[in-house]
Amino acid sequence: MAEVLLEHHESVAVITINDPERRNALTIDLSQQLADKVEEAELVANALVITGAPPAFCAGADLTQLGNSKDEGLKKIYKGFLAVANATIPTIAAVNGAAVGAGLNLALAADVRIAGPKARFDARFLQLGIHPGGGMTWMLQRITNGQTATAMTLFGQILDADQAVAHGLAYARAEDPLAVAKELARASAEAPAELVRTIKATMRATDAMHDHAEAVELELIPQVASIDTPEFAARLAAMKARISGR
Repeated sequence: MAEVLLEHHESVAVITINDPERRNALTIDLSQQLADKVEEAELVANALVITGAPPAFCAGADLTQLGNSKDEGLKKIYKGFLAVANATIPTIAAVNGAAVGAGLNLALAADVRIAGPKARFDARFLQLGIHPGGGMTWMLQRITNGQTATAMTLFGQILDADQAVAHGLAYARAEDPLAVAKELARASAEAPAELVRTIKATMRATDAMHDHAEAVELELIPQVASIDTPEFAARLAAMKARISGR
């Protein structure tokens, strides 16, 4: 049965698209499930890891539904990976296999990508004779660069794990991308929940800025607020105790 699974490892949520026989291709139903699981994870987790049941990460949109889709149908297919893109908590894609078309969009929607040895990043839209959608061209150009995005989108280049790291598409290559993603997520998982969400929101805001002074002013208010919290006081006291005990 095709489904999206959600597991909790303390404050790290792990979402798995589980339809291995169809290489985790996104149907409208699976996309809605994915959006629902992201919303559910945000209620209790400080970080979110997205992966697919082996052998693939996500083979894209279900081609039958894609072929029959117009505006509203396409937006329903986008819904799952857009939920990841708009998540208020940090997100990591553990790309354990092929990420194709809408599956590439899902990987791009995460804040960080860890690529396994079988990872393949494949735009595929041109080869299928359709225009990219879901903001793929915007995400790919921002994450990599214009030349890499053009090679993948208009010249059909597929990046493996090592190439993805070299071109900035993936943060790291790992034999077990899910394990590495969960370990990477631990720092956020152990931090105060409100602080994690505030920092992510600030990073989104400063990413659109062109002036350092503007970023300084934007960060000042939440930084002052964080200094006033019991969490900061407790961590500062613990750090002082460790230093004095050396």
